[in-house]
Amino acid sequence: MTKQRMKKGIIFDIKRYAIHDGPGIRTTVFFKGCPLHCPWCHNPEGQEEKPEIMWQASRCALECTACVSVCPQMAVEKKARIVLIDRQKCDLCGQCVEACLYEALEIVGREVTVEEVMAEVEKDRIFYEESGGGVTFSGGEPLFQPDFLEALLEACRQRNIQTAIDTCGYVSPEVMERIAQKVDLFLYDLKIIDDRKHREYTGVSNKLIFENLKMLLKKKKPVIIRIPLISGINDDQPNIKATVNFLYSLNSLKEVNLLPYHKGGDEKFRKLGKQNPRPEFRPSSETKIKKIKKMFESHGFSVKIGG
Repeated sequence: MTKQRMKKGIIFDIKRYAIHDGPGIRTTVFFKGCPLHCPWCHNPEGQEEKPEIMWQASRCALECTACVSVCPQMAVEKKARIVLIDRQKCDLCGQCVEACLYEALEIVGREVTVEEVMAEVEKDRIFYEESGGGVTFSGGEPLFQPDFLEALLEACRQRNIQTAIDTCGYVSPEVMERIAQKVDLFLYDLKIIDDRKHREYTGVSNKLIFENLKMLLKKKKPVIIRIPLISGINDDQPNIKATVNFLYSLNSLKEVNLLPYHKGGDEKFRKLGKQNPRPEFRPSSETKIKKIKKMFESHGFSVKIGG
């Protein structure tokens, strides 16, 4: 077996027939782990690098305590129709998942090889060829596992499968430059222009993100900018105006995707036994999104609402 195939990484999902993660029909591979912790994240199960256990209340049988009985670490407790998991004690042995007849428990995140991922990717090759699609590596943050990502990109290139990376751009320039050589398209997220505010909401500075974007454009890599819009956080006129001016100054960017916030992550936070850090977040109004779209279009950008 080649070294490439032996490389392993941790993913939490593979979504086939995806139409919002780049051009054409795609297979999206979701990586675990992200250096940002955005409170509006719609994939919070991708934030932590390690696998996690999730509990879905709507599937749980009221009187069943099988998960409690089988846990060797005594990490599972059931109170008032709620399954409580002590995540410090839990060693992810999976016995509670196997014992649950109602599939209310699952472990999200698994170790896979390049070969295992490519076996799934190959199933939709005919759709890639007919639609101009391919594979999108998303997350979490795919660049959080650069060696595994690079091995997958090499495998795709050997099979003539088009690749895209959905990235926050927060990675060392050395890693970004190394990976960029093997990527056909970058779906590049920009959250907030003001660095102080960016630190407040994501936990990191945006300076490295901007520098990596400039580097990709200098190398003439195809980039589509993706901007999540959260009411009262980054849809205000000063931030949008600054974003438009910044992107316009880079000259070679042509396409922008505006991604209206949705509350799909709320239930996932609950399944992970976590509190949504900002449950008050709301999507921008349709009227405001249209105004933002016009602001970008007035500077020559092609704008799409949604991915």
